[in-house]
Amino acid sequence: MEAWIHQLLHTLSLPEFGLSTVFVVALISATLLPMGSEPVVFGLVKLNPELFWPAVVVATLGNTLGGAIDWWMGYGAHSALDKYRGSAANSQHARALRWLEKLGPKACLLSWLPGVGDPLCAVAGWLRLAFWPCVMYMAIGKFLRYLVMTAGLLWVFPQDWSLT
Repeated sequence: MEAWIHQLLHTLSLPEFGLSTVFVVALISATLLPMGSEPVVFGLVKLNPELFWPAVVVATLGNTLGGAIDWWMGYGAHSALDKYRGSAANSQHARALRWLEKLGPKACLLSWLPGVGDPLCAVAGWLRLAFWPCVMYMAIGKFLRYLVMTAGLLWVFPQDWSLT
C-alpha cells in the first residue's frame, strides 16, 4: 500500500501532471465542497521548486474559475427562487446583504477566506453584483493567498523532502 501511495504522489508531482492536478484541485476546492488546495500547491512546489510561479498562477486560475462557478450558482439560485416566491429575509440576513451590496464586487477580495469565501462568491451572484469585477477581485484575493501560503510554507519547511 505504501509503495502505491509513494508512486501516486511521485506521478502527481511530475511537472506534466502536477500543474493540471493543481488546477483541478483548486477549482473543486473553490466550489462549495469542503476541500483545501494549499497542500497540493505546496507539495508540487516542494518537489519542483522551479514551478513556484506556475503553480501559484495555475492554482489562482483554477480557484478563481471555481469562484466564478459559485457566482453563477448564486445567480441561478436567485433567479429560480424569484420564480417561486417573494424574497423575505430576517433582519440579520438583510443587514449582511446590505453590507455586501454596499461593498459591491470588492467584497469578493475576501473570497480566499476559509469557510466563508466560497459562499461569499455565491452570494455575490445571488445579489447580481457585476460578474467581471467580482472575478477580478476574486483573482486578486486568491492569488495573494496562494502566494503568501506557499511562500510561508516553504519558509517554515525549508528542508528537501524528495520522494527518492
